[in-house]
Amino acid sequence: MESEAFKFAVISAWEDLIKVTTPSLVRVEYVCEPGVSLDSLSVWSVRAGGEQDLVCDYWTWTSSAHPSGIRFRNGHHSDTLTQTLDFIMKNQDRFTHRADACRHGLVLIYPPTGGECAEAAIWMREVHGTATNLGGAADESVLPMPSMANRTPGSEPPPSWADA
Repeated sequence: MESEAFKFAVISAWEDLIKVTTPSLVRVEYVCEPGVSLDSLSVWSVRAGGEQDLVCDYWTWTSSAHPSGIRFRNGHHSDTLTQTLDFIMKNQDRFTHRADACRHGLVLIYPPTGGECAEAAIWMREVHGTATNLGGAADESVLPMPSMANRTPGSEPPPSWADA
């Protein structure tokens, strides 16, 4: 599910995000039309008191208003977030999206616990294991993406990674 992938992408880059501000949460916003790939998303840092900073936005296409790819804002930068969001956005067919899911996607990520950091690290290692290049599509075949559903840190992966 893309919301889970976005959560793990942000958690994996958390140390980079707190170099600029100390967020009380990070939110990822996107619009997902049924049967159409995501065109864009934005990542926001929200501090106590509700102050918000745009961390980055990501567009899959170029226009006169924006370039394609990731663009960091407000002093933020993260190679980890760049690589992970690039992989997610270029490989959307590998992530499930419920047919009845809301058109407007919102993922809220609070400061991660040690267990969540471990889950994100496992997810990142498994993504590296299923793709030969995190910055683009692995190959022409469709590889099921790792899911952390029903997993605990350190547990063995199930026989099939396909999301239900």
